[in-house]
Amino acid sequence: MFFFCRNLKNDLCQLPNTLAWEKNWEEKMNEWRLAYQANCWGPLGGDAVGVTSSSQLVYRTFGDMERAFVDIAEAGFTGVELFDGNLLDYSAVEFRALLKRTGLRLVAGYSGANFIFDDILPEELSRITRVADRLAELDAPHLVVGGGAKRCDGVKSTDYHKLGAALDRVKYIAEKRGLTGHYHPHLSTIVEGPETVDQIFSITAIDFCPDTAHLAAAGGNPADLIRAHKNRISYVHLKGLQKDPFEFTPLDRGDIPTGPIIDALKEVGFDGWICTELDAWDDPAEGARTNMNYLKQAL
Repeated sequence: MFFFCRNLKNDLCQLPNTLAWEKNWEEKMNEWRLAYQANCWGPLGGDAVGVTSSSQLVYRTFGDMERAFVDIAEAGFTGVELFDGNLLDYSAVEFRALLKRTGLRLVAGYSGANFIFDDILPEELSRITRVADRLAELDAPHLVVGGGAKRCDGVKSTDYHKLGAALDRVKYIAEKRGLTGHYHPHLSTIVEGPETVDQIFSITAIDFCPDTAHLAAAGGNPADLIRAHKNRISYVHLKGLQKDPFEFTPLDRGDIPTGPIIDALKEVGFDGWICTELDAWDDPAEGARTNMNYLKQAL
């Protein structure tokens, strides 16, 4: 794609095409800022203390975040998202130093909660507030949450309204700190496929963070959902999916064509951060490079 001129006179005719490609890529990069989730650099889990203390239950990647940030930056991404547990491991001063060393911008933190149980909701919101405070300290623009617990005896008719009300409180927490709050529908919660996605966003005002792989795995068409909820989308999780055996994949493979999703984002005039995600990969740095190479071609 790039031409290197050993003889400027002989190769000058190739230069305009090269410059035009680079200009188009830079313009698209300015329009769609590209971030990467740091969750691929180790096993995913949470803190055991959260079993008995809901306010301490955080997501966590059990891996080296500094290594992750270096690999993400070297792959060409300019922003990073990470789990709440990894974010809160650092003081604001330490985290700013890590961002400065790697040249990345913190774009979002991801947290989660049950949201439907009245007794523990204040504990969950206190944790989300701590996360929002740290994000605001670090000038991040987005707070993303997932959740909406499935009860052992099945979903109750009131659960969606409880979830919607809790998400409105998350939106308030975020906006009070200059952040945009987003809800991320997720497998294993009460909001997975198109019907429940439509249902929840009809009763809450929080923004919609579509995760293309989770939506597809639950039977949805990510491109159609992006079009349907275009006015609620200001941040996106882009991810590949292989259905059988189930596995999240880089964007250039799997069972979800990423091209139509990108076309839908262009069609609705999306102009924010896109966070590419790959939950697990043997070589996370190679996975990040593969995703960036795909994005360069697709955009």
